[in-house]
Amino acid sequence: MNIRAIAGVSLLLAAACKPSGAAPETHTPAEQAPPAVAGVDAQPEPAPQQTGAPETGEPAPAWAKDAATKIFAAAEGKTRAWDRLAQMSDLYGHRLSGSKALEDAIAWTLEIMTDDGHQNVRKEAVMVPHWVRGKESLAIASPMRRPLTMLGLGMSVGTRGTLTREVIVVDHVDAIAELPEGAAKGKIVLINQVMPPYDPHTGNTHYGPTVQARTRGASEAAKKGADAVLVRSVTAVSLDNPHTGTLSYEEGVRKIPAAAVTIEGAELLARQAARGPVKVSLKMGAKQLPDAPSGNAIAEIVGREKPDEVVVIGGHIDSWDVGDGASDDGAGCMAAMEAATLIRESGLQPRRTIRVVLFTNEENGLRGGLGYFDAHGKEPHLGAIESDSGMGRPTGFSLAGDDAEALAALKVFEPLFGALGDLSITKGWGGADISPLTRAGVLSMALRPDASHYFDLHHSPADTIDKIDPAHLEQNAAAMALMAYILAERE
Repeated sequence: MNIRAIAGVSLLLAAACKPSGAAPETHTPAEQAPPAVAGVDAQPEPAPQQTGAPETGEPAPAWAKDAATKIFAAAEGKTRAWDRLAQMSDLYGHRLSGSKALEDAIAWTLEIMTDDGHQNVRKEAVMVPHWVRGKESLAIASPMRRPLTMLGLGMSVGTRGTLTREVIVVDHVDAIAELPEGAAKGKIVLINQVMPPYDPHTGNTHYGPTVQARTRGASEAAKKGADAVLVRSVTAVSLDNPHTGTLSYEEGVRKIPAAAVTIEGAELLARQAARGPVKVSLKMGAKQLPDAPSGNAIAEIVGREKPDEVVVIGGHIDSWDVGDGASDDGAGCMAAMEAATLIRESGLQPRRTIRVVLFTNEENGLRGGLGYFDAHGKEPHLGAIESDSGMGRPTGFSLAGDDAEALAALKVFEPLFGALGDLSITKGWGGADISPLTRAGVLSMALRPDASHYFDLHHSPADTIDKIDPAHLEQNAAAMALMAYILAERE
């Protein structure tokens, strides 16, 4: 975060409870940020729940209390967000970048946001990667014959036919580098890296360290001469359910095919390899097509006093090509859309503009987030909130960065969320799509639902609408609505 941006954020948050007659503050537009690293699960491991700042003991201002009362009353008993998510999931299914389903879903959200009465509804064009899975299969070829459940990893190259090779097993991605020279040459490396279960005491999902097997595994194996890599699915729970996701090929390293196997499949292969040589046959028709047109879906509640200053709320509308992308991240999009509608139905018009952005191509390129910053990064953004952690019961928000003063100022508002449960505002992470804004100094937050079961579903065929509680979705939308209004309304 640059020095000017830190100063601007501190001034704005410290003034959150000032009376309207206080001296006007200055606003620093976001400066041009360095390019984001696109394509590979930009979200890091969530930080353990901690405040990072003392309680201020100051009461929240009356206008914020009034907004909380109105927004929560508007949300009470509603299932509208879930009903819309079900409709999108059922009509369009999964929404991988480059697919017709994604573009149809984007058009549908624009119709919904128009019908809800929002302003400046539009699609802002973005070109996105177009990777297609093709036909794929995996089976043990010897010493017995048995099919294995698998999913090719996103952006992987194909096999150009069927690849039958002996399997060599390692228990961690870093162990590949320790293999004796020639041990992996002409073989398929299986990375049987275990993801520990969710820790309810700290909120640690263990995703960040474990996902390195998926993102780095192909290039690490290729450096040792392997012809393909298999990765144990990045999850702690499985009913033979494979989990895909993007890999990252290292520049200058040979690209080899990469696929995820289930926990059950990985354990079977590891047991058999311990007994003696085991061969598998891998077939992947994956290929990369030319970039395809897509876009970010945008709608606004225009601010009454400072319409050129913006608070962004959103999620990503694309998903992987399995399941229906309900938790990742259809629910986040519906929460943002519902948040804006709850504000409007509450009769509230914020001082600044609240802008809903449904980002395209978060999963395998981050083109939506980068495209949004290219188009709007020089506009004065006063905050950004992203929802991309599933849709369990709401637990609060995390604030990107280590600004204790900003965190303390936000915690003044924490008690207002009590009607939704024990919500807290902590240090942590903002979001992948808003990360270019974060690097430019914009105050960035993530909506934090309970993530204890999120990675049971993540990037898998099990990510379907029936896993989401309608009440949890509406409560998260209400929480996002109130926080967005606070960021947009404060002095």
